[in-house]
Amino acid sequence: MIPRIFLLLAASAGLVPLSLSAGDSPPAKPAAPAPAAPRKTTPKAPPRNPAPTEANVRYGDHERNVLDFWKADSKSPAPLLFFIHGGGWQNGDKAGIAVERYLKAGISVVSINYRFTSQAGDVSPPVKAPLSDAARALQFVRSKADAWNIDKSRIAASGGSAGACSSLWLAFHPDMANPASPDPIARESTRLFTAAVTGAQTTLDPQQMKDWTPNSRYGGHAFGFRGDSSKKLSQFEEFLAGRDSILPWIAEYSPYALVSSDDPPIYLQYAQPPALGQPEKDPTHTANFGVKLMEHCKSNSVSCELFYPGAPGNPRKSTADYLIAVLTAPK
Repeated sequence: MIPRIFLLLAASAGLVPLSLSAGDSPPAKPAAPAPAAPRKTTPKAPPRNPAPTEANVRYGDHERNVLDFWKADSKSPAPLLFFIHGGGWQNGDKAGIAVERYLKAGISVVSINYRFTSQAGDVSPPVKAPLSDAARALQFVRSKADAWNIDKSRIAASGGSAGACSSLWLAFHPDMANPASPDPIARESTRLFTAAVTGAQTTLDPQQMKDWTPNSRYGGHAFGFRGDSSKKLSQFEEFLAGRDSILPWIAEYSPYALVSSDDPPIYLQYAQPPALGQPEKDPTHTANFGVKLMEHCKSNSVSCELFYPGAPGNPRKSTADYLIAVLTAPK
């Protein structure tokens, strides 16, 4: 044992801590803090809406080919918001739209479910299933114009993420009506008055995605790519490597590829400013998509309004603001 006097002298010289005990034992280390309990994430509850005027109306044969309709109080045919939920074409539900603000503005609302890419079956590419469902649902709604008091000429599509991409696909695609069809629903138009979307993927071309946002990782599942572990390829890497083999599909299903001068005006909303050519925290919903589509729309004389925090000009700050202003404007 070291005599206490030497410990005191050593402490005064700063060689040992004064807290040493007479038994020469160093102080015990404080106990490590207990690890924080994992955060419990609660799924976001759907908005509280009034009961639909018509619920789970079937527009096709698949179990997910159903829609809800809320009828606005209007003596004359009302404009309509046609809502397509997001979820990567892999999940989600029609309950995700808050309808009351639109109904108060005299706008009726339809919200649809559709087949996921995992439910495409023999449909190829898989993304054709949710997109063709959206087109069929739109035609079905138009066929109900008289019964539901809808103004066929004022139908706007909206949605977020994959639902936004589907909405833009409808906005830019040539009319899919078949006037010669014996099916009266198939004879209805698929053209829109406008589209207003949030967090949209505006292209399904992997090369464009990578050029705009180097750490892009979305979209391969839309065309059946799953990644190749034997070649150590991620889904997106396989998608990019296989791009040349699916160019006809990109031309048919990528909104950017379909833009033409006869398309309706669109509105794009993003949560963060763009950073073109740089890795993004959320590359799947980056405003880079919006900046590049806006440039492309302008070069084709298509009106495009783009909002993100700090966006130049004076764009409206939400899809709801835009839709209500445009759909209720005097003819």
